[in-house]
Amino acid sequence: MNTVARKPQRPRWAVVGEKLLEALIRFCGISAVIFVIAIFFFVFREAIPVLFNKQFNLPEFLFSTKWYPTSLSNVRYGTFALTVGSFAVTTLAMVIAVPFGLGAAVYISEFSGPRQRETLKVIIELLAAIPSVVWGFVGLTVMSKFIVNVTGTPVGVNLLNGGIILALMSVPIIVSIGEDALKAVPDSFREASIAMGTTKWQLIIRVLFPAAKNGLLAAVLLGVGRAVGETMAVLMATGHSVQLPHGIFDSVRTLTANVAAELGEAAAGSDHYRVLFLTGILLFAITFAVNLTADFVIRGIKRK
Repeated sequence: MNTVARKPQRPRWAVVGEKLLEALIRFCGISAVIFVIAIFFFVFREAIPVLFNKQFNLPEFLFSTKWYPTSLSNVRYGTFALTVGSFAVTTLAMVIAVPFGLGAAVYISEFSGPRQRETLKVIIELLAAIPSVVWGFVGLTVMSKFIVNVTGTPVGVNLLNGGIILALMSVPIIVSIGEDALKAVPDSFREASIAMGTTKWQLIIRVLFPAAKNGLLAAVLLGVGRAVGETMAVLMATGHSVQLPHGIFDSVRTLTANVAAELGEAAAGSDHYRVLFLTGILLFAITFAVNLTADFVIRGIKRK
């Protein structure tokens, strides 16, 4: 007599619990998209009405350097100087942060011993945990005096100060992601390279960097995102002056710092209030352009 093995019946509470857990995981997966859409909706809802104001000039908003939102006779909302200031500070920060960040990632991944590696990683994580307002205080009180004493410039809160502070804030991210990308390269690559007689630096430059290029690029882009979105540190370290910078010792103002400084003083529903939200849309557009460009670059690298 043949007997068919029956699958044991699962308790009803276990089935219900599994379905609830699956629904929770699915919701967590799409929650990021929901939150981004909600943020977009809120910002656009507050900013769109100003575009239909006859007194508002969109080309002037994008390309004028005159920012006088509280003028009684001639109100002007020009963000070009703020945009240039944001790009200048971010570019200078990346020029400083990328070599140091990738260099530190290479050292931790390829040269340091196990105990030293763990110690350095803990220190880097602590560096990343420092609040941005503390970095702002460092730039305002310590770095500004150092810049004045070394360079002789009359004002220490300037583009150089902001670039150095943002670089210090971006380095931990670049180091962490870069080190993970380098460690993800299979050991067989290292063994094959060493077997062919390459030196340590040839291994790093000709084998590890090409193999980990996508992860290293992601580390740099996360550093760029950290620098572009920073508010309090650049507000305190750059001098907060609306002007086109002609050198690294000029004071500048960034888009994020401008929103943080003026949003609390703008009357809710006023043109000034809504223009600040429109500035947020401009930041969204800049971030989207940077991410899209990076995506095209990564795809081009993968094809090669």
